[in-house]
Amino acid sequence: MENKMFCYQCQETARCSGCTQAGVCGKTPETANLQDLLIYVTKGLSEVTTRLRAEGKAVSHDINQLVTENLFVTITNANFDPDFIIDRIQTTLNRKAELLGQLKDREGFSEAALWNADKQEFAAKSFSVGVLATENEDIRSLRELIIYGLKGMAAYLKHANALGKENENIDAFLQSVLAKTMDDSLGANELVALTLETGKYGVDALALLDEANTSAYGKPEITKVNLGVGKNPGILISGHDLRDLEMLLKQTEGTGIDVYTHSEMLPAHYYPAFKKYPNFVGNYGNAWWKQKEEFEAFNGPILMTTNCLVPPKDSYKDRVYTTGTVSYPGCTHISGGSGEEKDFSALIAHAKRCTSPTELETGEIVGGFAHDQVLALADKIVDAVKSGAIKKFVVMAGCDGRAKSRNYYTDFAKALPKDAVILTAGCAKYKYNKLNLGDIGGIPRVLDAGQCNDSYSLAVIALKLKEVFGLDDINDLPIVYNIAWYEQKAVIVLLALLSLGVKNIHLGPTLPAFLSPNVAKVLVENFGIAGIATVDEDIQNFFGQQEEQSAAKITGSTLISDILRLNADAERILTDSGMHCLGCPASQMESLQDACAVHGIDANEVLQKLNQ
Repeated sequence: MENKMFCYQCQETARCSGCTQAGVCGKTPETANLQDLLIYVTKGLSEVTTRLRAEGKAVSHDINQLVTENLFVTITNANFDPDFIIDRIQTTLNRKAELLGQLKDREGFSEAALWNADKQEFAAKSFSVGVLATENEDIRSLRELIIYGLKGMAAYLKHANALGKENENIDAFLQSVLAKTMDDSLGANELVALTLETGKYGVDALALLDEANTSAYGKPEITKVNLGVGKNPGILISGHDLRDLEMLLKQTEGTGIDVYTHSEMLPAHYYPAFKKYPNFVGNYGNAWWKQKEEFEAFNGPILMTTNCLVPPKDSYKDRVYTTGTVSYPGCTHISGGSGEEKDFSALIAHAKRCTSPTELETGEIVGGFAHDQVLALADKIVDAVKSGAIKKFVVMAGCDGRAKSRNYYTDFAKALPKDAVILTAGCAKYKYNKLNLGDIGGIPRVLDAGQCNDSYSLAVIALKLKEVFGLDDINDLPIVYNIAWYEQKAVIVLLALLSLGVKNIHLGPTLPAFLSPNVAKVLVENFGIAGIATVDEDIQNFFGQQEEQSAAKITGSTLISDILRLNADAERILTDSGMHCLGCPASQMESLQDACAVHGIDANEVLQKLNQ
């Protein structure tokens, strides 16, 4: 993008300079600039709706959906079509003008609330409304952090809206905060507080989507998903919109066309409602960034319902169909608004002209460990923790990506101690969900809750375990967080965790580049946010020394959890010494010296027995 030093579309190369061609993200400078303008006019619309509510006037659900869908359009790898974005800008300006006419008070608005123009002026205006319009680096960083969080929230609201679930309080908050990102009177402290409040409402949005999905399609079940292919022609569906999948399955039933999921759509197999369709065959391929090879091999048409779309090769571009907020020039777009019926007949007719998919792999993978399924195993999990069979849970949610640095997560999963269990959601799981990591007493060592949309399950599981173990602080649980981040929806998951009080979250492969040094410092000092190092260093950091420590003497500073892991007789010795709360995660995080002091036990005597 000309004259811009920051591109929020290219998350892994987030500080680009003078981009004059399609960048890593695949967007032209024109498209990226128009997305800046769409955000700008949506902020203006949100100022107007916020003022309307202050005057006691209602804001219609179609305006709420216009705002959420505008934000979704600008999410990473969703929309590459300048004409599509121009239409959204014009529609937003038209609706804003209508609403301005309903206001009694129009004083004090920003330029974004009052600006209007013809399409011919959009390109020129788009150059002046990007992120660098805010000169103060720290204010800009916090505003962008909030906006990315709102984009994620909007995506989840859009999916819930498609299933008939709405929440006026969340919509009103989202729009009021979007308007506040234009308020120059708000300083860093106010914006930090607003960031955490965004996380709180992010939890509410995730809960709303969870309710929408489960009420429509049932609660996810532990499910084996086929990785092979059949002999029939197929349609491949990707993205996150379960309503689109439902319509496609109904329309393909009895046509001789099989339906396969790709990447983010994999968790659809876990919902009971979709299991009744015999032509819902399995999952094809891996994470989003492998589309070029896997879409080529699929042979049939592909339906993209949301992000993440990789710019398609000419060899299969005619087989890519888009719908909803996703669009790409030259690809057929299937119309239909949120909650409306869509006609997939062109897609089905195309599939009938194609050969069956080329087989990439065979076998099965297991998923469906959303919160209800995991909580059904709660007694078994608690017993495994108390017995020491499970020492720690590792939340490895988030996004996958093409950079070689992301192989860290595969290597990290392989290096985990055998008594560690992975909790995951999002496409980051493709780095390790096909590894043979085994189980612990029948509990798989990879518990897949679903899409990034299903990250709510990870929060529910953590809060339930906190309750079961009788802990006051969620950070006393034997859970560590090593999250892979890439696209903007991941930001709302991070903010949601922070709002719940979770600390010491590690983000990789690098910390987000839009964080200024001062903002990053706030996150580090107040919330323990950190990056990643090497696999060996992080295993040491999260789990302590393994074999090396087992040969060394235990000291007063050794954690109880490490003593229990490294010494086969430790539980008996500690219990005989008077420690009867070894199953409590909080107790296991204490040093031996501290634990002995709490129980009034002679630490030197216990040390001697342990080291003997």
